Amino acid sequence: MTFLAQTEPRHDLFEPSTFGAGGAEPYAAALENAENVLYLRRTRAEPHAEPFVIDAGRWSADADATDLRLLAGITGPVLDIGCGPGRMVRAAMGLGLSALGIDVSAAAVRMAVDSGLSVLRRSVFDPMPLEGAWAAALLVDGNIGIGGDPSALLARCAALLAPDGALLVELSHDPDTDDRYDGTIEDAYGGSSAVFPWAELGLAGLRDRAGDAGLVVAEDWRLDGRWFARLLRA
Repeated sequence: MTFLAQTEPRHDLFEPSTFGAGGAEPYAAALENAENVLYLRRTRAEPHAEPFVIDAGRWSADADATDLRLLAGITGPVLDIGCGPGRMVRAAMGLGLSALGIDVSAAAVRMAVDSGLSVLRRSVFDPMPLEGAWAAALLVDGNIGIGGDPSALLARCAALLAPDGALLVELSHDPDTDDRYDGTIEDAYGGSSAVFPWAELGLAGLRDRAGDAGLVVAEDWRLDGRWFARLLRA
């Protein structure tokens, strides 16, 4: 299935207030250096609060067994939202599935396309191929935080799914987390991004918000220190 021919990437839709963009562009730089470490810092955190440490190298690595568990039982097309360099797109294609990744980062999309993957520079809220027909949509690596509004994101994902489709979400380690905030991405050299809206959501918060999006949490599991949920249409 060819996705790139169905809709052309658009480059005039992206504000600098997206994950790691603007300023010194630490996110784009980290993608070019798989050993780089990034730090997610809340703009209104306590003065001595520790930032959240992100291993940027994992985004460019191959999918591991924990990642592949997300794709178990999927037989139709997969949409990876906030795909970065395309780790999960590559994994889905390796399983013989049709897959498309979307990301607002020009650097991430360029890397993915150069490696032969089907990836569009696109926000999840923009027009999409296969609207209402995706067998699975993925929100992994903290991407439930995209846009800083989990309710709006869940509703949009529900609209993208086929009637029997599934939304696979990676959650906060704390089930009671339901937090929206402004943050920046920083690198080890002091470079910082522009401020962007972000969110973190645990299982309880996901259950609370899913119903308004027409979804229900059908399953959740913890594996290798990570927590996931599978949502279906209610």
